[in-house]
Parts: sequence; C-alpha cells; structure tokens
Amino acid sequence: MGDVLAVVEQRGGQPRGVANEVVAAARLVAEGLGGATHALALGGDGLAGAVGSLASYGADRILVGEGAGLARFQPDAHAEVVSRVAGAGYDAVVFCATAQGKDLAPRVAARLGVPLATDVTGIDVTSGGLQVIRPVYAGKAFARVGFRASPALFSIRPNVFPPRQVPGAGEVQSVDASHAEPAARLIEFREAGSGTLDVAEATIVVSGGRGMKDPENWHLLEDLRDAIGDGAGMGASRAVVDAGWRPHAEQVGQTGKTVAPKLYVAVGISGAIQHLAGMRTAGTIVAINKDADAPIFQVADYGVVGDLFEVLPRLTGAIRELKAGG
Repeated sequence: MGDVLAVVEQRGGQPRGVANEVVAAARLVAEGLGGATHALALGGDGLAGAVGSLASYGADRILVGEGAGLARFQPDAHAEVVSRVAGAGYDAVVFCATAQGKDLAPRVAARLGVPLATDVTGIDVTSGGLQVIRPVYAGKAFARVGFRASPALFSIRPNVFPPRQVPGAGEVQSVDASHAEPAARLIEFREAGSGTLDVAEATIVVSGGRGMKDPENWHLLEDLRDAIGDGAGMGASRAVVDAGWRPHAEQVGQTGKTVAPKLYVAVGISGAIQHLAGMRTAGTIVAINKDADAPIFQVADYGVVGDLFEVLPRLTGAIRELKAGG
C-alpha cells in the first residue's frame, strides 16, 4: 500500500484554507499509489472538533495532536511530532510551501534523513513511481523530480492544487503530543491589522507595480479595492516591495505569494516571469499599462493600454456607479 500523509496547518483552532489543498494533493498521490490519505493536524486543546471538514477533501483518517505547546506554531515542537508520525510507514508526506511549511518541512526532512522537493506545481504518479514538477531558475524552467528515499517529502505551492470534493472516511484519531515542548517561548503574536485581507486568500486582487511611480499614489489602487468591496485584497510586485513602498505580505510572485483569485487586476506591472509565476492561474486577468508591448498583456484576458492615472479614477468611478445603481 502507498499511504500518504498530509500535514495541514491551523490558525486559531481552525484549519487554514491551504489545509484543503494539501489534503487534495495527498489524495491525488494516494490514488496513484493505491493507498489511503491521512491528514495530520497539530494545535491546542479542542482542535479535534474542528478538523472534521478535511474528510470532504479526501482524508480517510485525521490524526490530531493537541497540547498547549502546539497551540501556535513552534518549529521544533511541531517538527518532533510530524517527523515521528511521518516516519511510521508512509510512502509520501505532503506539506504546503507557506511561510510555516517552509520552516517545518526542512526540519522534518533533516530528522528523517531524506531529501525534500519544495514548491511543487505538478504531481505525476506512473508505473515508475511518484514524480513531481517544480520551477527552477526563478521560474524560467521546470524540473521533474523523482524520489529514491522513503518517505518522499515535498511541499506544494499554495493556490496551485484546487481542493477537490472527494469525501473520505474522516476517522479522527489522536496522536501522542505529550513530548512536544518548544525550546523557545513565544512572547507575542501580532495579527495583521484589522480589515486587512491576506492577498493569498482574496477572491479579487488589485495589484500595483513600478508604474505607480510613487507610494503616495497607492491610494488610487486602494480606492479601486474599496470600490470593489468584500473579497478584494491588495497585491504588489517585487520591485515595489523592494523599494519599501508596500509590505512583503502583499508581494505576489516567485519570491512572494502565489494567488489564484477569480479576478486579478495588474496595474503598472510589466509582467516579469517571476511575477507571472505567482498569478497566472487567476480566473480572469485584467492588465492596465501604458506599454502595449508589456509581457503582462500576453497572459491578460483584458488589457487597457493607457495612462493608469487616468484609467484608475474612471474605472473606480464606474464601479461605484454600477454598484449604486444595482
């Protein structure tokens, strides 16, 4: 049998959205290997009552480790439990390449003494075994990677593997987490400001680049986001973040966050391959740029060639009028 373990993330005692993606990816591997899909969730007391939804995305068994030392992510404590469970006969272990996953997965790989494939965007299970596809050279090429060691460890890029409604048995089983005591004590955890929507979870993303010319002009994008309303988040290109105009949490691209919203509005963004790697799976892409030859137009569904300082206010006004008339 080829049982597969999905390591899921929780926040505030509830599974994060990426948890469903990891379970779905693990299910894809398990189906190819002829095994079962298990999900592992670690957190504070009461977590077992909140993870049942993972069964809807293919979890045959949900392993839950609860304890005060696991309520918030502590890399050493989490790595101890995950490596112990992962080393108990699984053929593959799947993480998500979030900030937490990028911290946890290498620690587990080191404890188990096996390689780790990161930021996977494709999965292929054939008669030759499991292979994954991951970008290399800043997304300019893709490598097909096979595994000789067991278990095969890899992390998936967020928002690439859409959750599939493939119900599993969802049997909840506790695991021993009594030895999961963090070596460091977390003094404070600061959430993002109220009303700030994580760009990776937004259904609509308004994103700006160097074409905005100055951070003081960002209010034009914020006005557009506010006019759109609920579900709209703010994004930015790497050049803008490197210049200190916007926080890193808003960066979209190869070295930022991967997004897959229903609508992505790229304003003043040329469309470097590193940026395209983080947003090209969006449902609909709208590009606004004065350069008709900008690479962003090659992936855009709709393009506006013009001065963004003229286009944005008119677009924002039109959206407000449309919503007021509805």
